[in-house]
Amino acid sequence: MPDTQRIWIMGASTGIGAALATEYARRGARLVISARSEDQLRALASDIEAAGGSAEVVMADVSDEASLAAAADTIRAGGPLDKAITLAALYDPGKVMEIDAEKAAKLVTVNLTGTFLFARAAAPLLRDGGDLVLTGSVAGYVGLPKGQMYSASKAGVINLVESLRVELAPRVVVKMISPGFVDTRLTEKNDFQMPGLLQPEDAATRIADGLDGKRFEVHFPRRLTWPLKLLRALPYGIAFRLTKRLNQ
Repeated sequence: MPDTQRIWIMGASTGIGAALATEYARRGARLVISARSEDQLRALASDIEAAGGSAEVVMADVSDEASLAAAADTIRAGGPLDKAITLAALYDPGKVMEIDAEKAAKLVTVNLTGTFLFARAAAPLLRDGGDLVLTGSVAGYVGLPKGQMYSASKAGVINLVESLRVELAPRVVVKMISPGFVDTRLTEKNDFQMPGLLQPEDAATRIADGLDGKRFEVHFPRRLTWPLKLLRALPYGIAFRLTKRLNQ
């Protein structure tokens, strides 16, 4: 049976968000797609509709509470959502002592505060038992060299999602996506070999399949995520000896 869910995807203009919108459209979902880049959203909606899908464009800035409130009002008029998903993020690799402070502040605003604001705007739009899906990262599992404020912000997101999972139950089911390395404009900034690098289309399929289940976290690829989960569980003395090798 095709999926006839109504799904809001924030951060849908490029990368994983655009690929996930395309994947859900292929599965028959009715989409609401949001981001700041109107031209890219319109082009994506045209592609989806040309393939027989449905995509409503609603502009929104995940870091702007008023923008999200206006988007929520528009979306509410179309009926309840089955899923609300945010993938919006900024990324700027480098060492903590070298990063530009203004860029660091903007990164935290988009990644952490933006997740908080999206959750508050989206949760009331969901039907009872609907999914609020927020995006952490394997980079948030443990502090790694050159992870700087991106890793720190994603660690904050993980903590926030864990709190929301309990606070919003049972009416809203809170889930988390924790991607590894995906070939997007963000990871193009990396100057190192990325283990388990995936294409956005592969990541989108894994996310859509994973969100069909009941588990809290959808994380991938497992050959990267499980070692990092193990590293997080180790005593600091052992973990620091291992991560020190990466600080070259």
